Amino acid sequence: MKIGVIYWSGTGNTEMMAAAVAEGARAAGADVDVMTVSETDAAGALAYDALALGCPAMGAEELEETEFEPFFAELESSLGGKKVALFGSHEWNEEGQWMDDWSERAIGDGAVLCGGMGLKIYSTPDEEGLEKCRELGKALASM
Repeated sequence: MKIGVIYWSGTGNTEMMAAAVAEGARAAGADVDVMTVSETDAAGALAYDALALGCPAMGAEELEETEFEPFFAELESSLGGKKVALFGSHEWNEEGQWMDDWSERAIGDGAVLCGGMGLKIYSTPDEEGLEKCRELGKALASM
C-alpha cells in the first residue's frame, strides 16, 4: 500500500505527529511519502492508495486557512471510498472540536475514515501521544 502523509504545522507539533504516523505505517509494511501540504496538490494526493492528513486547530477551531483548507476543499469531491486518517494538535481548549467537525466533514465526503474519527492531541505530543500516532499509521496501512 502506498500512503501519502500530508500535513501543515505551525509550531512543529503536527509535524511530529506526521513523522510518527509515517513510522507506524512503514512498520506495518506500507510505502510512505511524507510532505507538507505546500509540496503537493489534490491531484498528487489522490495518486496514493490512502491518505493521512494532518492539520492543527487554528483560530476558532478551524483548519489552517491559507494552505490546508484550500487543499482539503479541492480534495473533498474525490474522497468517496478513499482510505483516510486525520490527525492534528490543538491548544485552544481540551475538547478539540475542530477535529470532530473535520472528521464529520470527511465522512460526509464519503471517505473511509480510519478509526472512525480523527486523532487529536492536546499541545505537544508526548511519547504516549506519539504512540497513538504510530498506531494510527499501522491501522491505516492495515485497512
